[in-house]
Amino acid sequence: MVRLLAGVRAGKVSVARALAALRHLPFEDMGFAKVDHHRAMRSGIPEVVYAEGKTPEQVARAFARLAAHGPAIATRVRPAHVRAVRNAVRRVRYFATARVLAGGQLPALDLRRGRIAILAAGTSDLPVAEEAAVVAELFGNPVDRVYDVGVAGLHRLLAQRDLLDRARVVICVAGMEGALPSVVAGLVRAPVVSVPTSVGYGASFRGLSAFLTMVNSCAPGIGVVNIDNGFGAACLASLINAPRSEASIPRSPHGG
Repeated sequence: MVRLLAGVRAGKVSVARALAALRHLPFEDMGFAKVDHHRAMRSGIPEVVYAEGKTPEQVARAFARLAAHGPAIATRVRPAHVRAVRNAVRRVRYFATARVLAGGQLPALDLRRGRIAILAAGTSDLPVAEEAAVVAELFGNPVDRVYDVGVAGLHRLLAQRDLLDRARVVICVAGMEGALPSVVAGLVRAPVVSVPTSVGYGASFRGLSAFLTMVNSCAPGIGVVNIDNGFGAACLASLINAPRSEASIPRSPHGG
């Protein structure tokens, strides 16, 4: 919205074009979905397409409408989704490990923000860790990746103390017993966002044991998102990491 109004004032955007854009605010009804173009203004997090369960055509249409107005991001994409979106939108970036697509007017790296450290306990956790890392970067955050530092080899984690001390927020991604966030929270001053993953043998119950470990942690400063929810971890960390000028913007009682 700010970019649109600035464009009108500078003469780079015509009034007719601005009116056409405003017609789709706060949301655009596409029949199968109501695309929320206003979400970033209300919450600080833009609308993102969750591709799982959607057809390639649905993902491509929603992605194209978002890209026409601003940032466009889709998570949990499959190869068929990628092909459909690339046929509909130019200059799309695909992050295969993270299963994320990005296009449109993405925000630039915001140097006012602190660093978000993404820790993965093991290599099997990388798809979820990369989802968190890529989405956090697409939201404008500087990100440091620290992978394969699970508690079974604690010396690997302790070798990263300088990086951890610099972090404004730490995201810990772990399956199996899910103990990594408790150890990290005892070492750092930063808030820790924990992501249990569905990695482990039978008694891990597809991530439930890691989830229960994390929510039962005795270490302070830990928040836990749902199993395999790297996207949710990136959203929470990004809001924590928002520059003070953004975090202090007053909101109306109606969320506008």
